[in-house]
Amino acid sequence: MASEIHMPGPVCLIENINGKLTADQEALKILSAVTQPVVVVAIVGLYRTGKSYLMNKLAGKKKGFSLGSTVQSHTKGVWMWCVPHPSMPNHTLVLLDTEGLGDVEKGDNQNDSWIFALAILLSSTFVYNSMGTINQQAMDQLHYVTELTDRIRAKSSPENSEVDDSADFVSFFPAFVWTLRDFSLELEANGQPITADEYLELSLKLKKGTDQKTQSFNYPRLCIRKFFPKTKCFIFDRPAQRKYLIKLEQLQEGELNPEFVEQVMEFCSYIFSHSKPKTLSGNIIVNGPRLESLVLTYVNAISSGDLPCMENAVLALAQIENSAAVQKAIAHYDQQMGQKVQLPTETLQELLDLHRASEREAIEIFIKSSFKDVDQKFQKDLGDQLQAKRDDYCKQNVKASTDYCEALLRDIFGPLEEDVKQGIFSKPGGYRLFIQKKQELKNKYNQVPRKGIEAEETMRKYLESKEDVADALLRTDQSLTEKEKEIEVERIKAESAEAANKMLEEMQKKNEQMMEQKEKSYQEHVRQLTEKMERDRAQLLEEQERTIALKLQEQQRLLEEGFAKESKKLQNEIESIQRRSQRGSQCIIL
Repeated sequence: MASEIHMPGPVCLIENINGKLTADQEALKILSAVTQPVVVVAIVGLYRTGKSYLMNKLAGKKKGFSLGSTVQSHTKGVWMWCVPHPSMPNHTLVLLDTEGLGDVEKGDNQNDSWIFALAILLSSTFVYNSMGTINQQAMDQLHYVTELTDRIRAKSSPENSEVDDSADFVSFFPAFVWTLRDFSLELEANGQPITADEYLELSLKLKKGTDQKTQSFNYPRLCIRKFFPKTKCFIFDRPAQRKYLIKLEQLQEGELNPEFVEQVMEFCSYIFSHSKPKTLSGNIIVNGPRLESLVLTYVNAISSGDLPCMENAVLALAQIENSAAVQKAIAHYDQQMGQKVQLPTETLQELLDLHRASEREAIEIFIKSSFKDVDQKFQKDLGDQLQAKRDDYCKQNVKASTDYCEALLRDIFGPLEEDVKQGIFSKPGGYRLFIQKKQELKNKYNQVPRKGIEAEETMRKYLESKEDVADALLRTDQSLTEKEKEIEVERIKAESAEAANKMLEEMQKKNEQMMEQKEKSYQEHVRQLTEKMERDRAQLLEEQERTIALKLQEQQRLLEEGFAKESKKLQNEIESIQRRSQRGSQCIIL
């Protein structure tokens, strides 16, 4: 089970110094240690609207994120607090508190827009915090949402110029939660009580008309409805009398407005139970290191003057993770082979079978750990490395067998060589005695187990190197007639030819085994890759169907409100997604 991260308080994740955003290395190091899936909740809003208080409540603490007590914005940049998730075991809740938007001291609206965009890109639940009701002023202050098409790209190169890149926003944007502070109105419409969610839905209703004023009224509402897959609203009464607000974090619960306390509890309960783990396209669950990669990719893009791009961020993450997946797979292969292989093996097939079993597990580990391996670049790299490992084991196997057999031959045939030097066989009948003794020693050698695949070849080479000794004894043995000597020479030639043919057959057999193993290895890669691509394709189709369902729901709503033109735009987006879906279903490229 992954270990939990216990941070005593928040740290700055993204610094904002003189309008320049940079990722804090110490905070990134903390993220890199979070191996659990992360549920990321980010909050944004105008400065001095009480964002930090809500985040402290989500962290289960009275203090942590700076509340401040003046009209100055206290939080600068993006601050992070990682805590164990209170209701999802083995998950980490990552809270992101952002600097207040519209800070008069900053005087840079563009900087606010980047903070707003980063909060959306990094979170799985996006909380927008504002004061009072949802009126036109509140919508005007939420102009950042209308600028997202100029701040975020879904794809590095949109395929269809007729459909805005923002059409894909809903597929990866977080849930949108609007928190209304110091809300003083009665929740009712047409004399009937309504819920906070119904109030938000009414507030996002479009007006009919084509004039500039009506378009300005509709645009932010339309963006919220189109971009975010889910919307939710919470209202909060004033927490206490104005004079106590400057020390809100010091107040006991009994000193706060009871309705406010209950409303905060409802908000926290909803966030804990409904906020989902952060995911990327392909249902890739984000953990700490993956979130770290996203932070770096987005912040670096902004710093270099580019637009943060979801597709590029995922591909950059894939490069890191797929490279690590290859190393993880190779490490597993090395471990398994190190435990199972005892060189020399009796046969080549024994070694190849061990390799194949370890290779299959290594490929499986890579497949599970990798994603978006474009053109199977990393899997091919894994295949090349595994083949090189196999070839190296084969060489080691040959050397281990050869070294062992050479030592064994020296040990077994050493006394015979000494007898030859002493002239024991330099007498009539000595040749036959030598041949008889040599055969006995060959039998002894053959009876020794686990000599490996070079046993016969090593002995053949050894005996071949001693042929001059046998020839000399044959020529000088006076007990043999010339005819007998000729017959013996022919027998030796036939024996050598038979041994050579046997070695050729053995080499051919080994080559066939290696070719068969190469084909099996390829088929194993193809099999596991095919299964993964089938799963990925099914996941992609499921995501596209979910996106289409959201767009159809919004399209129906627009039709009911009488906005045929906007409905047609949504229909174009739906058809574009369906075309992509059909192209992705046509084939699996191996």
